[in-house]
Amino acid sequence: MRKKPIVALIYDFDGTLSPGNMQEFGFIQAVGKSPEEFWKMSENVAKGQEASQILCYMKLMIDEAQKAGINLKRETFVGFGKSIELFEGVKEWFSLINDYGMKHGVMVEHYINSSGLIEIIEGSPIGGEFKKIFACSFMYDENGNAVWPAVAVDFTNKTQFLFKINKGIMSIRDSLKVNESQPEDTKPVPFSNMIYFGDGTTDIPCMKIVKMFGGNSIAVYPPSERLTKAAEARKMLNENRVNFICPADYRKGSEIYNVVTTIIDKIESDSEYSRLQRINSRRLGKGKQ
Repeated sequence: MRKKPIVALIYDFDGTLSPGNMQEFGFIQAVGKSPEEFWKMSENVAKGQEASQILCYMKLMIDEAQKAGINLKRETFVGFGKSIELFEGVKEWFSLINDYGMKHGVMVEHYINSSGLIEIIEGSPIGGEFKKIFACSFMYDENGNAVWPAVAVDFTNKTQFLFKINKGIMSIRDSLKVNESQPEDTKPVPFSNMIYFGDGTTDIPCMKIVKMFGGNSIAVYPPSERLTKAAEARKMLNENRVNFICPADYRKGSEIYNVVTTIIDKIESDSEYSRLQRINSRRLGKGKQ
């Protein structure tokens, strides 16, 4: 039986699938801050300590929760995730694309690659749609309270997860297998079969790598901010960092739907072309014997 090629759709979260930062849909309000206040505090800590912005926002979440008398348990984060808003069509997107892939001879897998929090994403309305969520997370004490960052994902170390997907490694902590040499034809997800979705400069390293290795990168922008955000996306396209730019409208028949389904068609066609080449080559080899 012919093995179906795998197509990996890899998404940033904030600004890509959701119109805001995930902490702004419940957590920041729960600690009595406005989004502007919280992110300014985080930025000031990072500047003052010459520290990672990701580690600083994670520490600030713990500190502010303690001040507000909130126990930050895994289920607390999951609860905040339930309030996350999503762009138009996102909830239906996954079944739409999965069905399209199935009808067109490919297997579609969905991944998150985010500097947000695994626990909040898991609690979101789409948390169960992903094969793996690569994102930040916390360590918990014996009482189940968040005490320290376990994983911090910034814009550069996001790229490691592309290579893990390429090799079929689902462990976030792995640093050995991902660096081992592996024949290209044994890697489950070739870079050419990846589609990366992002919204801003923090996604550029991943977008560039996927595009450079033959895959496709899509810069999205909020449809409501077409004049300002579309210009930023256009800049990434002009600088050859992405293949496409699209409004973050994931409904059937939208621009991004048409782009992605066309890419899937091409991947299936390329896979069939390669298969026919292999068959032809084997036949020629037998004829020479």
